[in-house]
Amino acid sequence: MFLTNLPFADLNDIKNNFENVGTQTGFTLQQFLAQCFVVTILFVTLWLFASKPVRTILERRQKTIEDAMANADKIKKELADAEATRLSIIQKANEQANKIIAEAEKSAAIVTEQRAKEATRQAEDIVKNAHEASVLDRNRLMEELKRHVGELVIQTAEKVTGKVLTTEDQARLNRETLRQLGANNN
Repeated sequence: MFLTNLPFADLNDIKNNFENVGTQTGFTLQQFLAQCFVVTILFVTLWLFASKPVRTILERRQKTIEDAMANADKIKKELADAEATRLSIIQKANEQANKIIAEAEKSAAIVTEQRAKEATRQAEDIVKNAHEASVLDRNRLMEELKRHVGELVIQTAEKVTGKVLTTEDQARLNRETLRQLGANNN
């Protein structure tokens, strides 16, 4: 039915029409079949010999890419961990440095206080020793002064009275002079 509506009358006309088209374009059935055969052999040959190595290469490349991506993710994670560790270490170091500074300040304050106390004690000792030395010097000088005054009184009394005083008289004059000097000092 379908062929009856065509402008060609029969199958021979169709065959002749195809042959005319083939002649005009250079198409022949034998060449077509030969080319199909060659293409099929080429396809089968490529399929058998080239597709497997190409697939293997592509699979290796895909695996390499996946491994590289996994390594990149792993490296990113390790880098983030290293950065976090670095920041943690810096923070701990800062805390330790602050503790050390605080301890050094406390130690310095304690040492300063101890040295100030020691210096105060030494100054008090020096003042005490100087006071004791001055008291001893004063007492020694007073004893010398008393002795010299006693001698002067005796010499003066000898000259005024014109007589030589006995040891007993000299002792009595010394006692009276010392008593009077002691009364004046107090």
